[in-house]
Amino acid sequence: MERIDNLDKKILKIIMTNARIASKDVAQECGVSRAAVHQRIQRMADLKVITGSSYNVDPIALGFTTCTYIGIKLERGSMYRDVIPELQKIPEIVECHFTTGSYTMLVKLFASDNHHLMDLLNNKIQHIPGVMATETLISLDQSIDRTLPIRV
Repeated sequence: MERIDNLDKKILKIIMTNARIASKDVAQECGVSRAAVHQRIQRMADLKVITGSSYNVDPIALGFTTCTYIGIKLERGSMYRDVIPELQKIPEIVECHFTTGSYTMLVKLFASDNHHLMDLLNNKIQHIPGVMATETLISLDQSIDRTLPIRV
């Protein structure tokens, strides 16, 4: 991977704080041209340092008031690759991790209420071949939500 220098890090720090900031403002703050900012951002996207561009939407505003983490135990850890496509069919699942420890996988999902959550668990997740057991942890409040800091 090509090296990310201090100018790249400075640009990242700025755009991570405000993704809607105008390139001319980033350029001015960094002391470079707007073209240089565009080129740097494109290069970082090509290198997969920047992996997307999206808006963060509050799930509660869409009626999804229950944030849940579900630990999933599989019959065999090697079934992970077979289970992923089935979990991808459940749009309420927003994250999935292959983990060490008590669970083979850990997923994060949003449900509209406890009845919706129960339906997702009983009629979808637990019916996936290879899923042996689940443990549900309902998030009562999200205390920290941030990205990793960029050190320049």
